[in-house]
Amino acid sequence: MLDSSHLLFPSRFPKLRRRKLETIQVNLGYRCNLSCQHCHVDAGPNRAESMDRETVDQVIDFMHRFPISALDLTGGAPELNPHFCYLVEQARGLGVRVIDRCNLTILEEPEQASLAAFLAANQVEVVASLPCYLEENVDAQRGKGVYESSIRGLKRLNALGYGRARSGLVLNLVYNPSGSHLPPPQERLEAEYKVQLRDRFGIRFNQLYTLTNMPIFRFGSLLQSQGEFGRYLDLLREAFDEDNLGSVMCLNQISVDWQGYLFDCDFNQMLDMPLVHAGQARIHIRELVGSDLEGVAVAVAEHCYGCTAGQGSSCGGALS
Repeated sequence: MLDSSHLLFPSRFPKLRRRKLETIQVNLGYRCNLSCQHCHVDAGPNRAESMDRETVDQVIDFMHRFPISALDLTGGAPELNPHFCYLVEQARGLGVRVIDRCNLTILEEPEQASLAAFLAANQVEVVASLPCYLEENVDAQRGKGVYESSIRGLKRLNALGYGRARSGLVLNLVYNPSGSHLPPPQERLEAEYKVQLRDRFGIRFNQLYTLTNMPIFRFGSLLQSQGEFGRYLDLLREAFDEDNLGSVMCLNQISVDWQGYLFDCDFNQMLDMPLVHAGQARIHIRELVGSDLEGVAVAVAEHCYGCTAGQGSSCGGALS
């Protein structure tokens, strides 16, 4: 795989400073049952990195001490971490909103037979990857058979109440472009998804999030191999919208890696660009208790244009 990290520096991206912390996004490990083409984490079945119980307990301790509103669980497939259910139950016991970034196919893994019911019982918000409503596009990006498995997963979640009015069970979908272009307008694409999935499969969901592909790891390597890396960066820079700077996710969210170290976002985590506070890099979650990150500078590079290009992009979809 071609390394693209050195192509993201130096950068003239505008300076940003953090606001009040509201969300911690925890990467529970890089192991996944899929190896998606656009994955910026380079996750897959052969990855062994996984957050241990001690670090999970340190995340829980932080939630006891700091009034965050949301715990956002990602990976890899976060559900493959052996402490996933324990962490979810502890967070929900504290009244923290929990988000599971689910690839849907994980629901069909033999050892995950009770996962969907567990998520529903704990009112976990599911953010599910479905990069297109067409089978050929999904399978080309994520692997043969993934589309059919994903549809079965969505039907299973719907049967439990997810995506249904007044159920309290939130099901949001995620779209990623299949190539080196920006996502289409989120609102328009969401309407098309809802018609297609309802009419063809009877599937309901709440919202669609459109995410811009980041030029790092697998996607960055693909761009380089196609000779498209420079053109894609130019596209992101030219589509920069200053109005999106006030809504980027790194202002009120931190990313915690599988070892417990802190980053401004999941993308910075993959590029090994740690959060720096009081001159100290490599800050661990156990060291953050009682610390105030408001006003701390965000680490930026050229990939940050991906979050501010066009309608903007974040873990919660478009910004504008």
